[in-house]
Amino acid sequence: MRFDKFGLCNTENMLKSAMNHGFAVPAFNAYNMETIQAILSAARLTHSPLIIAISESALKYMGDDILMGIISGAKINPHEQIALHLDHGHSIESCMHAIDIGFSSVMLDFSNRDIDENIDATHNIVRYAHARGASVESELGQLTGFEDENTSNTESVYTDPDTAAKFVSQTGTDSLAIAIGTSHGAYKRHSADETLRFDILSEIQEKIPNTPLVLHGASSIPNYLVDKINKFGGDIKNAMGIDIEQLNFTATHTNICKINIDSDLRLAMTAAVRQDLYKNPQNFNPRKYMDAGRDAIRDACIFLIREVFNSANKI
Repeated sequence: MRFDKFGLCNTENMLKSAMNHGFAVPAFNAYNMETIQAILSAARLTHSPLIIAISESALKYMGDDILMGIISGAKINPHEQIALHLDHGHSIESCMHAIDIGFSSVMLDFSNRDIDENIDATHNIVRYAHARGASVESELGQLTGFEDENTSNTESVYTDPDTAAKFVSQTGTDSLAIAIGTSHGAYKRHSADETLRFDILSEIQEKIPNTPLVLHGASSIPNYLVDKINKFGGDIKNAMGIDIEQLNFTATHTNICKINIDSDLRLAMTAAVRQDLYKNPQNFNPRKYMDAGRDAIRDACIFLIREVFNSANKI
C-alpha cells in the first residue's frame, strides 16, 4: 500500500525546506506503540515536520501488520509532514519491502561495500522508490559503535568529499548520510575535547551544495538521564554524546537537514521506567510505568525539536 494512504509524506520537500530555512528535520527512532505515540505527540505539540525512523530490527520486533496498524490508527494528516523511514536497510529487498508496505522513505546502507556496488544498488533502489513516490537516503563513510544487531562497526571511516560528489551524480539519491565524527550507541566520545569534523562537512557541501546531508549517531547522551538510570539500579559508565552546541550549529548553519536520534530516547524511557518502578515497588501494571516512559520520550523530543533542531513551527 502506498504511503500516502496513511497520510505520510516523503522527505523531499521537508529536507529542501530545512536546507533553505536554517533547521534540521528530526529523525527519531521508534520500536513500539509507546515510542511512536510519544514521537507523534512531540511533533504535533511543536508543529514540527518529523521522521519516524524504524530499523530493520524494530520492524522485525513489531511485525509489518502491527507497525502499519499503529500508523493507520495514528490518523496522520499529510499537512503534518510526517515521514515513515526505514533506517539502515541492509539489502535492496528490505528497502523494497518497506516501500511496499507503506514506508515513505528508505535508507539503503551499503556503506561497508565496495563503492561501485554501493552506487549500483543505490541507483536501483532510487528507481524503485521514485516510481512509487518514496524518497531514498544513502550513506558514505562508516560510523563506529553499536545500534543493534544489524548496525555496528569497530572502525570509523570519514566520508570523502570527491567520492560523495561522484556518488550523488551517479545514483540520484535524495539525501546522503555522511561520517564526520559521530557514532552509534551511548559512547560517542572519549573526551569533551573531541569535535565533529566541520572541515570535512564544509568540503562535502562545496562538492554537492544542493544535496541534503544527514547526520547519524547524533544523540547527546544527557548526563542527567545516565545519572538517573544509575541511581535507580542501572550500570552505565563513561557514556558521552555529541555536544548540544555542535548539533545545533550543524542543524542551523550547514546543509545537515536530517539528524538521527535514538540513544537519547532509549535513555529517557529507561530512566523514567526505572524511577517509576523504584518509587512504586508495589506496581506491576505495565501501563503505569510505560506511561512514564512515553512521557519522558515526548519531553526529550520536544526539547530537541526546540533547542537543537530549530524545527518547531516549521510546517
